Amino acid sequence: MNIHLRKIKKSDCSIISDAFLNQGWKKPQSQYEEYLRLQKNGKRDVIIAEIDNQFSGYLTINWVSDYPPFSKEGIPEIVDFNVLKKYQRKGVGSVLMDEAERRVGLRSSHVGLGFGLYSDYGAAQVLYINRGYIPDGNGLVKDGVIIQKGDTVRVDDSVILFLTKKLNL
Repeated sequence: MNIHLRKIKKSDCSIISDAFLNQGWKKPQSQYEEYLRLQKNGKRDVIIAEIDNQFSGYLTINWVSDYPPFSKEGIPEIVDFNVLKKYQRKGVGSVLMDEAERRVGLRSSHVGLGFGLYSDYGAAQVLYINRGYIPDGNGLVKDGVIIQKGDTVRVDDSVILFLTKKLNL
C-alpha cells in the first residue's frame, strides 16, 4: 500500500470535514481552514496522508504548544492526529508519526503530545507507548489545568495525559 504525505491545501478543508462526517465524527471545515492559515504563518505543520489519491488521515505539529509545560521548555506538540476508520491498522498512523517526528527532530530534541483517557483513544495510547512516549510527570490535565489530588472531573475529550519523547534523529 502506497501512502503519500503532503501539506494541506485549500481544497482539502471540505474533503476532510466531509470524510469524518461520513464516519460520524463532527469536524467542521472551519477547523481545517484555520489549520491552513496557521500553516501559512509557520505556526503549525499540517501533514495529510493519502492512499491511492484518497484522503486517509492527518496530523498537525503545533510549533509552540498551548500546553504551558511544553511551551516553557520549547517542546513542539503533535496535535489532532486522526486516521479515517477504514484506513486504520494499515500503517497510515505510523507513517504520519514518522514524518512528524522527523520534522520536529530538525528543530527540537523532544516532541510532546497528549491523549484522552477513555477507550476511543485506545489505539492512539498503544501507538504512542510503543513508539517510546512517556508521561511528562504532570499527571492529568483538564482544559489546560493540571488536576490536583482530590479533584473530581468528568472524563471526556478535555481530560488529557501529556507525554514526551526524546528524539534520536
